[in-house]
Amino acid sequence: MFSLFRHILLTSLVAAALTGTAQAQTAATEFKPQVGQAGKDVIWVPTPKSLVEKMLKMADVKPSDVLYDLGSGDGITVITAAKLYGLRATGIEYNPDMVELSKRNAQREGVADKTEFIRGDIFATDFSKATVVTMYLLPYLNLKLRPTLLNMKPGTRLVSHAFTMDDWAADQTDSTEGRTAYLWIVPAKVEGKWTLGNGSVEFKQKFQDIYGTYTSADGMTYRLTNTSLRGDQISFSAGTASYTGRVSGPVMQGTMRPRPDAQGTSWSASLVNVK
Repeated sequence: MFSLFRHILLTSLVAAALTGTAQAQTAATEFKPQVGQAGKDVIWVPTPKSLVEKMLKMADVKPSDVLYDLGSGDGITVITAAKLYGLRATGIEYNPDMVELSKRNAQREGVADKTEFIRGDIFATDFSKATVVTMYLLPYLNLKLRPTLLNMKPGTRLVSHAFTMDDWAADQTDSTEGRTAYLWIVPAKVEGKWTLGNGSVEFKQKFQDIYGTYTSADGMTYRLTNTSLRGDQISFSAGTASYTGRVSGPVMQGTMRPRPDAQGTSWSASLVNVK
């Protein structure tokens, strides 16, 4: 009996030692990213957590949003978004070691069920379902992505750490710890001629900046003033009349006031042709 007990004890000790050795080897070989390490398109430089939180606040993130982080690195933006706002967040990262690291980090932070990390190329992976896109890339990469981003659903929020979109001016800029973040809201496409009541309005557009003219039924032409386009929300004035509304593809509709002190009435416009 004593011999059997000693055998069982010895077996248990050997098993425990082997398990401990395996765990130590795993810990020793676990991938640890190095600042400045080369990636497919950029080197890896971490984003401070304070700036991540600032970027998410700028994007007005809500639990109903779907967030994609392009070049997600160690997963800090995806994990922070899921943890603070409870939304579904996905990271696209080319480095497979970074992808696995991000998954482990998400598991440790208790948000593995709300996050996904895809090993892929940001230029070949579909992120069209996103309502919020975050990124820390380089200017030429932002510019290369710009046509895809501009074709996303109007109102999609885009936030970039450090780098701009060339002549597409940011809707908002903010900073923390000496780092800058830029926010853009994807604008609806409104350039072209629209029928508006018995008249017509013609818009010119450069990103979220719009201008143009309104022509009444009797041929009077007015330059548009007080123009604003934020996502799918549009407003402008023609003469004493002011219009506010929403763009939905080839249709606009909303409220018009013939004078500032007048009661509002409904209006709608339909796209005739695209410039």
